[in-house]
Amino acid sequence: MAPSRSGTVVCDQCGRENRLPAAAEGTPNCGNCGSPLAWIADAGDDDFAEVAERAKPFVLVDLWATWCGPCRTVSPALEQVAHELAGRIKLVKVDIDQSPRLAQRFQVQAVPTLLLLDKGEVIARQAGAAPAPALRKWVEESVAARR
Repeated sequence: MAPSRSGTVVCDQCGRENRLPAAAEGTPNCGNCGSPLAWIADAGDDDFAEVAERAKPFVLVDLWATWCGPCRTVSPALEQVAHELAGRIKLVKVDIDQSPRLAQRFQVQAVPTLLLLDKGEVIARQAGAAPAPALRKWVEESVAARR
């Protein structure tokens, strides 16, 4: 199981480092300038509900594996999208080898598998790696279709 962890993120606006928990109410803002922060967290079988399903913004879930080459190439693109859409989405990474119940629940047959959640409900799904502009377009179109 990959436990949730708090981490730090540097504000894209002012450069100040901010500490972020894996799970919290609302969306994070920079403690210095107030700008929205990219929210990236790890989750596993035991804490997925708290970290991903109860999150207020839309949640982009990256179901990946350490042995997967495309997973390693898409990870920076997903993090770029999380920064570009700061305050609108939360990126949650799930290592399927460490979280077999989630892999089974979401019927993962290929990695990476990307899910977009709205209050825990899957509203979009995509398998395979893609460049950041394509991922951002997919997320924005999925969110727009939901509203």
